[in-house]
Amino acid sequence: MHWSLVIPLKPLALAKSRLAKAAGGALRPRFALAFAQDTVAAALSCPAVRDVAVVTDDPVAAAELGALGARIVPDSPAAGLNAALTHGADAVRAARPGAAVAALNADLPALRPAELSRVLAAAGEFPRSFLADAAGIGTTLLSAGPGVKLRPAFGGRSRDRHLISGAREIELMGVDSMRRDVDTGEDLLAALALGVGPRTAAHCASLPAQRDPGAGGDG
Repeated sequence: MHWSLVIPLKPLALAKSRLAKAAGGALRPRFALAFAQDTVAAALSCPAVRDVAVVTDDPVAAAELGALGARIVPDSPAAGLNAALTHGADAVRAARPGAAVAALNADLPALRPAELSRVLAAAGEFPRSFLADAAGIGTTLLSAGPGVKLRPAFGGRSRDRHLISGAREIELMGVDSMRRDVDTGEDLLAALALGVGPRTAAHCASLPAQRDPGAGGDG
């Protein structure tokens, strides 16, 4: 089975607010874009992925991610994350009604195509399924097979909501890059330990030496 991925990205000026102390206010939007670029590039390199649709209204992100090969879908609902994901899935299926669709976070800078392949192969066993984040609280991927509605419930304690909705949890070992989304300085350090993509790595290298990415905390 080949998948269409839907990746949501809010305007860069509003993205990754909890990363501000670690990356600095001016660099924070650049990190958000770098995370998305590394995520999209890795996803497009995965043999199980047919295409990637990025739902965003940010013109800079749209240009950069479109140049990587992603389809850009304007966030016309402008009603938050889950509305954007539903809209993106609908846009994919308007062209290919039988598409298998998966929502993927835009902040997975350590994403490995081989790990994404493993997760998508497991997802293909169920009508709807999801992968929890490293904390076991949120969700980094939600899948819906052909003819099945995505019904996203991202944000906060989304693992519980996706379980309640009937989606099956994917329980695989060795897919750490798929679980490591980045919201805080500590998250960024953990992603760096796994090995991030080239754009994120370049931005980390540009940080002043005295600034510790872990200093951002949960604020």
